[in-house]
Amino acid sequence: MTDPRPHTTGASQSELRAYNERLLLSLLHQDGALPGSEMARRTGLSSQTVSVILRKLEQDGLVQRGESQKGRVGKPSVPMSINPEGLFSFGIKIGRRSTDLMLTDFCGGVRAERRLRYPYPQPTEVFDFIKTSIDEISADLSAKQRARICGIGVATPFDLWRWHEQIGAPKASLTAWRALDPATEIARFSSLKVFVINDATAACRAEHMFGSSRRWRDSVYFFIASFIGGGVVLNHSVYEGGMGNAGALGPLPSQRADGRICRLLDSASIRELERQLNEADIDSSALWQQPQDWSPFASLVDQWLEETACALARAALTTCAIIDFQAVVIDGAMPAPVRSRLVERIRRELPTLDSRGLILPQVEEGQIGANASALGAAAKPLIAQYLLDTHAGFAAPN
Repeated sequence: MTDPRPHTTGASQSELRAYNERLLLSLLHQDGALPGSEMARRTGLSSQTVSVILRKLEQDGLVQRGESQKGRVGKPSVPMSINPEGLFSFGIKIGRRSTDLMLTDFCGGVRAERRLRYPYPQPTEVFDFIKTSIDEISADLSAKQRARICGIGVATPFDLWRWHEQIGAPKASLTAWRALDPATEIARFSSLKVFVINDATAACRAEHMFGSSRRWRDSVYFFIASFIGGGVVLNHSVYEGGMGNAGALGPLPSQRADGRICRLLDSASIRELERQLNEADIDSSALWQQPQDWSPFASLVDQWLEETACALARAALTTCAIIDFQAVVIDGAMPAPVRSRLVERIRRELPTLDSRGLILPQVEEGQIGANASALGAAAKPLIAQYLLDTHAGFAAPN
């Protein structure tokens, strides 16, 4: 019989060295420039070990020196920081209404972007667009920069082929996605490593790494796009789950304004606003155009905000009954002023619900917006190969 218990083994010197390199890179990625002495204090590594590792990382071009800080007692300290040019990564979001592609640097800075819009995604069109975009962007880079592209992250809804009815596509139009593996398709024209992640989880990762919610130890993240999705942060780390689909919040039971029971994705998604615009004979394509401007249909947006806020407040309470989340983070593919109004409405609605036995979480506004899934996808190759899969706070050992 197979022993179901996990087994542990010792780590070699090279494995420990690689771990410590990731540890220091993760610390710099989270907290910005730090001198070696402070990094040693926070990680518990010796000053000599930190110095040796930083020297190697600098030689590899992954970190860079700052200006010497004088005026203090003792030897002047030299802060080290992540070198943005040290690594690059492609991030791709294959969505129900568009495919977005971007090249980011090691600090999450967006160096180039491309977008393909469509009524519904067709594999040939999507992967032709991805290939062309990667080729065009790569051609604009120097040879040194191209050599530092570490991979491609792909964020996409799982079981995309199941969503034909919801997005108004012919039933047979999405069946090709059923047996299709994005990593295999991209490998036909690129030798870069490919990492596939759920689109909402990718958005959660982008907010956790580059937004303002990293201060919360445990949080639940709602991303409102064509359909609503989400993610979970536990102990300062994005939790993807055994099947990679943790925080799939769309199927949560919800309720429409008329009292009918539905799923959260039916009551708190931009698709619902799109439906209302179509019924009013208003061109709904404006919802997806960049830059975003929803002011021409402000009255319908106001109604949608009220209904969405009520649904999200109930969903927030439900999730906090399962895990004691400190914060609920709200982001989405919408104009920033609309997002701010939605957050304020949820903050007003949440205390009106029956929360006996629970401590209400903070309701916080996400910072990334429409690019979140693609940016989170771009972060995946960086984390998988160079960082620790956590952005926890570091402190000196007791």
